[in-house]
Amino acid sequence: MKRILMAGVLALAAGSQAFAADLPPPMAPPPRAPAAYIPAPSPAYNWSGFYIGINGGYGFGNSDWTGPAFAAPSGNFSTSGAIGGGTVGVNYQWGQFVVGLEGDYDWQNVRGSLTSGVCAAASCDTASDWVATFRGRAGWAFDRVMVYATGGGAALNVQASQAALPWASSTELGWTAGGGVEAAITDNLTAKVEYLYVGGLPSLSCATASCGMPTGPAAISFNESMVRVGLNYKFNF
Repeated sequence: MKRILMAGVLALAAGSQAFAADLPPPMAPPPRAPAAYIPAPSPAYNWSGFYIGINGGYGFGNSDWTGPAFAAPSGNFSTSGAIGGGTVGVNYQWGQFVVGLEGDYDWQNVRGSLTSGVCAAASCDTASDWVATFRGRAGWAFDRVMVYATGGGAALNVQASQAALPWASSTELGWTAGGGVEAAITDNLTAKVEYLYVGGLPSLSCATASCGMPTGPAAISFNESMVRVGLNYKFNF
């Protein structure tokens, strides 16, 4: 009996191996899809650093001649002309907030003339051939674009003359305020567009030797708006 059971077990084992050998090989698992490539984010632009630059644009405003001779008509008239010069500054950035200091010196050819009233026979002329500002800046950076406000002190020369008389000239101190937009072209090169207003300048007293006023000196006031574009090269901290 035992021999019969042993023989049955051996036969069953042999049959199982043969059946397994006849089965098809197991299917390989499907290939896995490659992982999606996610580029590393670019680092945010850093506005901190010293910079130097150039700027140019247009200045416009008005001059007002007052005194006994200008009771009527008014001695107020427009001035305008080209401006251009150099800039130096420094920025420091915390998060998106940027603060800095900036100074510039510009040559300009801003001038105008009054040719009516007491100035009808010999025009009354006002001019300025340079302007300088020293300002604080505060801005908010949207990565490579910054919007900013600016304000501080200003100095410029005011010149006045009537007809061919020698120019009266004086350097006057005032204030300036404005704002602008600056954008990074490369890691070191930025471009800006800005507006500045210069006001609060004392009046220039133009005596008879320059302004020929028979009734006494004329007081010449002057203010100016500037629209400028500029390029700055930044040296990172």
